[in-house]
Amino acid sequence: MSFNDNAQFDPSRVSDRRGRGRGVAIGGGLGGGLILLLSLFFGPGVVDQLGLDGSGGSAPGIGANEDPAIESCRTGEDANERLDCRILGTAESLDSFWGPYLEPYGVQYTQPGVVLFSGQTNTGCGAATSAVGPFYCPADEQTYYDTAFFDDLVARFGASGGPLAQEYVIAHEFGHHVQNLTGTLGASQQDPRGEESGAVRVELQADCYAGMWAAHATSVPDPESGVPFLREFTRTDLQDALSAASAVGDDRIQESTTGQVNPEVWTHGSSEQRQTWFLRGLETGDIEACDTFAARDLDNP
Repeated sequence: MSFNDNAQFDPSRVSDRRGRGRGVAIGGGLGGGLILLLSLFFGPGVVDQLGLDGSGGSAPGIGANEDPAIESCRTGEDANERLDCRILGTAESLDSFWGPYLEPYGVQYTQPGVVLFSGQTNTGCGAATSAVGPFYCPADEQTYYDTAFFDDLVARFGASGGPLAQEYVIAHEFGHHVQNLTGTLGASQQDPRGEESGAVRVELQADCYAGMWAAHATSVPDPESGVPFLREFTRTDLQDALSAASAVGDDRIQESTTGQVNPEVWTHGSSEQRQTWFLRGLETGDIEACDTFAARDLDNP
């Protein structure tokens, strides 16, 4: 999914910490580092095999002196050429969609933070390395992205590298912010794992919310220029997004790292489920259709 060249962006929407990674202590926020949370959810064996040890062993980000400045991300044309600009543009498109959409439901939308980092960074939820991948921290209401993850998504997890695959990831994290605003996000902590768990239902709902955004994205206008942020997407765009959703399914990650699948420790849902709920949001564009907590069968909502 490509941006319209004339769409206008505000670079101040993004906090750019790339090249500023430092060793920081695990702790704070939700009471432990994100690596610890992943260990509890997936099991230490899976975490070890994925290299998520918090030791800084992940691929380093581009140095501060080598990064193009986020301040130069001004238009849709920039977003079509640069990943960091695409993250910025997607965030602004998501803001423009969710604010008006949630208003009739009595939910006041606040913009989540958007942080770019390289290597590792400190957050309201503790320390995080690039190995964790993109995430949302409810303690500080910010989304975090190491752009190197999007290379890993293709090279390590086998996803397509198209724009909508990347935009799906951003829309999913914004979905968690919407859940935080509406009160469903906490279910992931109350019932943290298992194929029918609250954690899985939270993640699948965020996938559905990402699909909702995609359903409306090509008609949501940039407030400054008045033109839609995004052009109509193609069949290839859709395949890219579904590829990304499939790549991060619990079953696929478990099978690739341990050679077996154990639904009892799932936290995000299967590859098929993640695709199913993204498509449900895309096809309906309706938040009420994304009620994973009311679904008796997460495979066939």
